[in-house]
Amino acid sequence: MKAPIRLLLADDHRHAREGMRTIVSTVPDFVVVGEASSGEEALNLTEQLSPDLILMDINMPGMGGLEAVKVIKSAHPTVKIIMVTVSDDVSHLFEALKKGAQGYLLKNLNPSAWRDYLLAVALDEAPLNPELAMSILREFANRKTNGAEPVKEKEPESGGLTPREKEILQEVARGQTNREIATSLNLSEHTVKNHLKNILQKLHLDNRVQLTRYAYQRGIVETE
Repeated sequence: MKAPIRLLLADDHRHAREGMRTIVSTVPDFVVVGEASSGEEALNLTEQLSPDLILMDINMPGMGGLEAVKVIKSAHPTVKIIMVTVSDDVSHLFEALKKGAQGYLLKNLNPSAWRDYLLAVALDEAPLNPELAMSILREFANRKTNGAEPVKEKEPESGGLTPREKEILQEVARGQTNREIATSLNLSEHTVKNHLKNILQKLHLDNRVQLTRYAYQRGIVETE
């Protein structure tokens, strides 16, 4: 019997946390281990409770969600974080994902969409959102058009990716799901998932958004 997925809820509105708790309580694989009303409290509870997954509101007093993601992922890189927001402002969400968050959920989505997405993220099967993929394309297309030097960021080492891993990375950067990658490359989904874990570990990255940015940075996938 596999262990349940431990969730921490972080939102400064009590009713919002109650709503999240109600949704996730319908999934046997999830157990809520704590609730936080600020980024600081989320950090403290992460250290105390070691959750597997955090649902993090973007706008909170004090340390907001964006800052909290950066601090928590720096101290606890294996913790998955999903941003929860009322707005689909891609620029904010893109920043959160660049800092290490695994995905995002809009508060107005229906509960079944929440459950399906949370399970996909927990199982490392959530594909790259098309709007976020376009944000990455625009970022690098603008750099080429303007002739600007890339923003100086800490780039991951090449990690010695195998030819197969580079193939999978290319498919990830194109927004393919694990199932679509498996079909395209004639592999099992289990094999694709294992390759993805190895790629993330080798490159010291956290999610598909970061993998996609890496693929464009290194020319593994070209912008069109």
